[in-house]
Amino acid sequence: MRAEDYLRELHEIAGDAAPGGRRFEKLKRRLCKKYGLARVPGDSEFLLNIIPRAGSGPGVAKPVRTISGVAPVSVATEPRGCPHGKCTFCPGGPGSPFGDVPQSYTGREPSIARSAAAGYDAYITVMNRLAQYVLGGHSPEKVELIVQGGTFPSHPEQYQRDFVRDCYLAMRDFGAEFYKNGALDARRFADFYELPSAPGDAGSFMRILERLRVLKSAARESLAELRDSNERERIKCVGLTIETKPDWGFAGHGRALLDLGCTRIELGVQTADDEILQKTHRGHTVADTKRSIRELRDLGYKLNFHVMPGLPGSTRESDVACFDAYFNDPEYRPDMLKIYPCLVLRGTPLYEEWKAGRFAPLSAAQAADIIVECKKRVPNYCRIMRIQRDIPTPMTEDGVERNNLRQYVSKLARERGVRCACIRCREPRGVAVPSGSIRISSDSYEASGGMEYFISAVSGEYLLGFARLRFPSAVSPPVSGSSPALLRELHVYGFSTPLGEPGETQHRGVGSLLLQTAESIARASGKDKLTVIAAAGVRGYFRKFNYRLEDPYMTKRLDR
Repeated sequence: MRAEDYLRELHEIAGDAAPGGRRFEKLKRRLCKKYGLARVPGDSEFLLNIIPRAGSGPGVAKPVRTISGVAPVSVATEPRGCPHGKCTFCPGGPGSPFGDVPQSYTGREPSIARSAAAGYDAYITVMNRLAQYVLGGHSPEKVELIVQGGTFPSHPEQYQRDFVRDCYLAMRDFGAEFYKNGALDARRFADFYELPSAPGDAGSFMRILERLRVLKSAARESLAELRDSNERERIKCVGLTIETKPDWGFAGHGRALLDLGCTRIELGVQTADDEILQKTHRGHTVADTKRSIRELRDLGYKLNFHVMPGLPGSTRESDVACFDAYFNDPEYRPDMLKIYPCLVLRGTPLYEEWKAGRFAPLSAAQAADIIVECKKRVPNYCRIMRIQRDIPTPMTEDGVERNNLRQYVSKLARERGVRCACIRCREPRGVAVPSGSIRISSDSYEASGGMEYFISAVSGEYLLGFARLRFPSAVSPPVSGSSPALLRELHVYGFSTPLGEPGETQHRGVGSLLLQTAESIARASGKDKLTVIAAAGVRGYFRKFNYRLEDPYMTKRLDR
């Protein structure tokens, strides 16, 4: 009874404290001492304790909201080599020193490890990741699907389609299996995943895998059917991201990815220097990069550049010059940026150069110095997503020697009086902002032969949401219409809430204000149609504003 009393009181006083969080852990320790428990019950036991006994009705802890506004689900493709071979710094691929792992990874990254444990089966990976969100007390009903592993468009076309189909199928099945009457059926969920079960219970793990395989094998729907039905499912895909290189990111590749439901491209730019691209055996040129950016942007994609300071042949000055180019040259101008200082990993050609004394990577202090220079330059329309690879430091032979590089950069920026204007540094991140104080503004800039408008919803110092509106270049427009405009992104920040429940900033009309502003700008500029690149799970939102599906986009005539 002491354990049950402990769990019951923990549920009563936990409030909004999330399982796994610091406050929640303090509560657990305090109550364990009060009730004299020899061990601290696991979080899954807490969540399952408030499920009534069989026959007494459904119940589960109210899902904790995620600060990002969506539940990111990363899923890795099976290990394959890139067609051009390997970059000199690339650690993975079939037969690498780290085993058979996706080309750009070591296999020790948490998201890659989850996929490897599932045998790189996309369906099993997504189902289990959604289950982890539920066990953490989170609501995973709005999923941002991120396909990792390297150059996705270089995989065989049927593999690409089957892989993404399995992701949609998993989202469909998770909602169908574990949600009932609009709420999580916690008893069904607990029984399926045999919770609570002992950590490392191999028998339980194998039984769960078999159940998942049986569910997967029962499906007969096509990719298109599952993609389109996702609009009506409980677990909705609100964004689909893939990784590729510029030479596998031209218009033909982009159109094929639109058919999968892709909305964002993580583009391996790495550097704006042709000599360094050649030296590192990157397999593409700066001209390829700029062409890819223009053609993908004209299709409506959001673009997240991966860039790598500290490559062989670079200097501090040349790395800073690259950041100048990314923001000042209209042929770049990323929507998002991942900054990955070059690391030395065993088994790579770069490792041999390092051993021979011909290459020295950036230290944490050197990398932070360059990234702070980037922060001085970053415009308000760009979001710095990450500033370090998710590779554990013990896996590297040399390079940035600390796992908390972002915190180190933030400290150095404060010491130098550098205030970053990037989107991430202006998000509310859990702060409740009064909706009555919202102000809408718009900034314009040239990019890839077209005109971009960054429309912001701001309250004080906080960015509550934004829209990216594009007037395409003179290259052929993505859809019919004499003068279309593209809405490449509409995003509102706040906590992720179960669909239908109000959030701090989501569902308060911020999105409709941004959309109306985008329509007004396009209409005033003589555009006759607004074309939206929208994941299947958000099509319903645009239908409320009289948009209709003109596959693969949602469109609206502006002359009506």
